[in-house]
Amino acid sequence: MKIKFACLLLSLFITTTGIAQKKYEPTWESIDSRPVPQWFQDAKFGIFIHWGVYSVPSYIHINREGSVYDCYAEWYEILAMSKPGPSRDFHDKNYGKNFGYRQFAPMFKAELWNPDKWATLFKDAGAKYVILTSKHHDGYTLWPSTSKYSKGWNAMEVGPKRDLVGDLTNAVRAKGLKMGLYYSLMEWESTPTTRPGNFNGYYLPDSIVSKYKIPGDKMISEHIVPQMKELVMKYQPAIIYPDGDWDEDYKRLQSLEFLSWLYNNAPNKDEVAVNDRWGKVRGEHGGYYSREYADTDEVNNEHPWEEIQGMGYSFGYNRNEDIHDYRSSEELIHLLVNTVGRGGNLCLNVGPTADGRIPVIMEQRLLDIGEWLKVNGEGIYGTKAWHNPAEVKNINSKVETEKKEKSAAEAASTNTNREVFYTYKGQDLYILTTKLPQNNLMVKGLTVPKGYKIELLGTEVLPKYKSKEGNLYLEVPKVTPQAFKTKYAYVFKINGGASLIQK
Repeated sequence: MKIKFACLLLSLFITTTGIAQKKYEPTWESIDSRPVPQWFQDAKFGIFIHWGVYSVPSYIHINREGSVYDCYAEWYEILAMSKPGPSRDFHDKNYGKNFGYRQFAPMFKAELWNPDKWATLFKDAGAKYVILTSKHHDGYTLWPSTSKYSKGWNAMEVGPKRDLVGDLTNAVRAKGLKMGLYYSLMEWESTPTTRPGNFNGYYLPDSIVSKYKIPGDKMISEHIVPQMKELVMKYQPAIIYPDGDWDEDYKRLQSLEFLSWLYNNAPNKDEVAVNDRWGKVRGEHGGYYSREYADTDEVNNEHPWEEIQGMGYSFGYNRNEDIHDYRSSEELIHLLVNTVGRGGNLCLNVGPTADGRIPVIMEQRLLDIGEWLKVNGEGIYGTKAWHNPAEVKNINSKVETEKKEKSAAEAASTNTNREVFYTYKGQDLYILTTKLPQNNLMVKGLTVPKGYKIELLGTEVLPKYKSKEGNLYLEVPKVTPQAFKTKYAYVFKINGGASLIQK
């Protein structure tokens, strides 16, 4: 009896201390066996923040017929300072031909920044997580990095003179939201490009590369990997969002070694979620699949995925964008419905100014989304997408995540050729429509027997319905717009309807 009792105590000890938890090996088979944390799959809506030295010039020329990637203001160092064209002309005229990118850093002061105000806005927008660019491709860190290669090139030493990552992390968590960190695996001054042309670094002149380049044999082992581990141990981010991997091999990046360390040793190892940007393995390995200004029309994927987009053409704040370049609240809500209705998360970007303000138009868009989610959020949060077999013919086994050269105008449009989407949670089924029909709403392939309660969220009306020839016909109530608590998109809830579908 004593032996059995001792064995029981040992078993309980192993279980509660985590000793028996799976150990992850540095192989894709092992790494891919770890499921994406459920909290991330349930969150559905997050906020991306692109903020840094590039927020000072906050400019890039917009060619609406050109590639969307040429409209990113956060790429100012190479698009405006190193390549000839309208953006370079802007720089030379306003700052001078000899004005270097690093000279912008002292002007990045964040003097009006209130992290608590940001966190409150994100909470009111209905977001469940936030991702901040801890370091973008220019190498400037928003935290006091201990890497010797970041000396004099971080927010504590030059610019705001404060730990931006730490301050925002504390504010976001105080509002009950998850905090994530974006981290660039490359730096323009040190990473060679595979793009056509004879360029050192990323189109940067030899004088810049020779002055700041980190030796190739030290870049990963003495800078990149230690910085990522520092972020994990110091801030315990719930999301690690690497980027800048497209020219790199995962072996050189030591991605497998880092991920196995993360999953085995991070203080919040059970919480942390990662994407798939680990060195030419997007859509194949890593965590959730990450997409960027991508078409979602044909995506109905069973693997967790996330779409990231700005409100306009750029992620970093671009003063050159006008009111017509920003999508309306209606378009952004449709983007959210379109993404969640296909099984993904939407991480919507804001680009703050150098002094720490989120532009008013972005605030307004976020608050409109938040008002919509207050009424309709139960059809979004914690749901799974139902791919109605009568309407969706193919379920893609792979999310296309490679960068595609589409025009800026195409990328910034709200991609949807459907008006009706379906989600379910627990016992209930939700029908999300981006346009309220004038008469009846027909749902193909769904039969709802008599006796079910159907609601139109945001109203007091209980729509009538009937099933005929294997289809559901919902009678859209004749109500005035004032009768709705929200607008732009509408959600019907079939109480107990989840039992009627093939999941």
